Amino acid sequence: MRTVSMRGIGGRGPMAQEFDASAYGRAIADVYDMTMADAPTEPAVERLQELAAGGPVLEFGIGTGRLALPLAARGLIVAGVDGSPEMVEVLRAKPGGDRIPVTVGDFAGTRVEGEFSLVVLAVNTIFALPSQEAQISCFRNAAAHLRPGGRFVVEAWTPDLAAFRDGTALRLLSLGEDRVFVEAARLSPADQMMYTTKIDLTSGGLRLLPANHRYAWPAELDLMARLAGMEREHRWADWRGAPFTDDSRAHVSVYRR
Repeated sequence: MRTVSMRGIGGRGPMAQEFDASAYGRAIADVYDMTMADAPTEPAVERLQELAAGGPVLEFGIGTGRLALPLAARGLIVAGVDGSPEMVEVLRAKPGGDRIPVTVGDFAGTRVEGEFSLVVLAVNTIFALPSQEAQISCFRNAAAHLRPGGRFVVEAWTPDLAAFRDGTALRLLSLGEDRVFVEAARLSPADQMMYTTKIDLTSGGLRLLPANHRYAWPAELDLMARLAGMEREHRWADWRGAPFTDDSRAHVSVYRR
C-alpha cells in the first residue's frame, strides 16, 4: 500500500497541516518490493495493457516500477509521477528503469507533458492523499492528462469497519521463519482516517513503518470522477474482472473521460 506518514498510530490530535508526499517512500523504499511480493502483478499488467489499447500510460505513484516496468516491456510508452525520490532511485536501478520518465511530485497536482490513453493509480494509493479535497484534485489531475475517451483506473480496498474492535485492529500480513510482518491500525470514522503502523520483525531487529489512509467508499470515488468530468465504465472485485458484490473487500474501478 502506498501511503504517507502524517502522525503515529497512537495520536488522535489534529491532522498535520502540511502534506509530505515523500515521507512514506523515505521510510519504506528499501523494503517496498518485499511488502508487495504477493500482489497480483501479472493480472494487473494484463488488464492495464488491455485498457490502454496501445496508447501511452501514466502511473501516479509509480514507485519502484512493479507495474510500469512490465508494461514498458510489452511495448507501451510509460511515464510516472511519484512523491518519493527514494522510490524512484530503486526504480532507476532496475533493468529498463532508467528509460521511464518520472516526475517527482505530489500526484494530486503535478503535471507532465503529453496526453495519455490511461492513467493508473494502483494499490490503494488514492488513500495516501490526506483529505477529500486532495483526492478530488487527484481525479481532476488524472482527467487533465487524459486524451478524449481515455481511462483512469483506481485500485483500492473497500472500507470494512467491522474488522475493527473498539476502533483498533491487528492483522498478520506474513509469517516466515526469518520474518514476521504485522499491521496495527486505529480507526477514526469521523475523519474517515485509518492510522497504521506496520511492524517488521526479523532476526536483525524490529522496524516500524507508520502510514495513514484517508479512506473513501466506492460511491464517493464515483462522485469524485463525475466532478472531474469522467464516468464510471467498469468496477470489478479484482484485476481478473470478478464481479463486485456486497462481499468484495477491494475493487478495480475504471473511469472514462
